Amino acid sequence: MISKLGPGTNAITWFEIPVIDMNRAKKFYETILDIKMETRSLKETNEEAAFFPFEPGVIRATSGLVSGALTKNSYYQPSKFGTVVYLNAYPKIQPVIDRIEPAGGKIIFPKTKIVAGFIARFLDSEGNIVGIHAEE
Repeated sequence: MISKLGPGTNAITWFEIPVIDMNRAKKFYETILDIKMETRSLKETNEEAAFFPFEPGVIRATSGLVSGALTKNSYYQPSKFGTVVYLNAYPKIQPVIDRIEPAGGKIIFPKTKIVAGFIARFLDSEGNIVGIHAEE
């Protein structure tokens, strides 16, 4: 059976770990994982992010690879309830967005253009924050 997600892809394309103090969190993850993270400000979403190592130029939604970032922003905070997981909305994000509210969810972060395509976030039927991503 061929997946509707596309050949060679994963259901998860991205994850974010909310932080309060970016420098402290970045040092923590770099120390425990023995890695070097790159910090950037994301003008599109008014966020500061420190990215886990990834292969530049590879689009996660179609590569089958998964990466993520520490994220500091005004609309969600760290909690014991987990991180934001981005599900693959391949091939286009809008049809997935259109089905969220009729299915009992709520869009909390609208479709937003980023370097690697588009993202959106929603509350699922249970109150979890979940993200979706697609190139188109």
